[in-house]
Amino acid sequence: MDLINFRVGQKTISLKILDILLTERFEDNLTSLPNDNKSFIGVKDYMETPTPIFDLGIILNKQSTQETNQALVELFSEWQQKQQQWFAALENSIKHKQPFDHNTDVQQSNFAKWYSNFKTENEDLKAIIERFKIPHSRLYMRANKIIELVKQSNITQAMTELNIERNSNFMQLIRLFESAKEQILLDHKPIIVFTTKDGLNPHVGLLVDKVEDNIDFKKEDIRPLDKLTEIGFDIDPQTKNMMRGLIKLTQKHSLLIDPSAIFKPTQLEESESEESQAYGLF
Repeated sequence: MDLINFRVGQKTISLKILDILLTERFEDNLTSLPNDNKSFIGVKDYMETPTPIFDLGIILNKQSTQETNQALVELFSEWQQKQQQWFAALENSIKHKQPFDHNTDVQQSNFAKWYSNFKTENEDLKAIIERFKIPHSRLYMRANKIIELVKQSNITQAMTELNIERNSNFMQLIRLFESAKEQILLDHKPIIVFTTKDGLNPHVGLLVDKVEDNIDFKKEDIRPLDKLTEIGFDIDPQTKNMMRGLIKLTQKHSLLIDPSAIFKPTQLEESESEESQAYGLF
């Protein structure tokens, strides 16, 4: 069985090659329609056939990857603001010859603890995160020297040291914050996977983050999910219906997806459906 793996947030999903008609870059140009299903994000033409597009991030992760990324960007902005406040407080303590009551032990820094435990599949972002350690440690080490100069009433030298830090380690940290935020936003280039049930006509389009690789698996290599879904954790019906099994990869599993189960014509029949069928949407 020939499969293609796709990335959706932190998850890897697999689709049969025979279920795929086409993949194309998502340009955020879908036609929106009134709908109560959050994962249904609009309609896109495939060979002049309007095709419903579903966001797999919302189906599998309860949140689109775009929303997840934006939340991470905002978190980096919060850490950046806290670091700027810390530096401003250090400068203020020098100017007013006051004790600096913020942490100067990098081992006790909440930010250092956070980036040391940060996990991501984005290798470029991971490399940026690793670069925080050196300037952050040096800044805290220099801060302790500056505090000692203030205690010795050597304010002029303390300000000189502070300005050196402002243009070196502190500035490097600010640039790393900006680089991390930029990397998060620029790296996300989602694609639409047009799927089919008959090999010719489109069924639904799936929004995923990226194509990973091709794999060849035998049917007996696919682990069933029935035992897992019976032990108590809750899966909504839409998600449960589309999952067909787990495939063991090198260090993790991929979730085999059946796109034909995401939407079925019977769902339309239960609602109203004559007008929808007349428009050829599903």
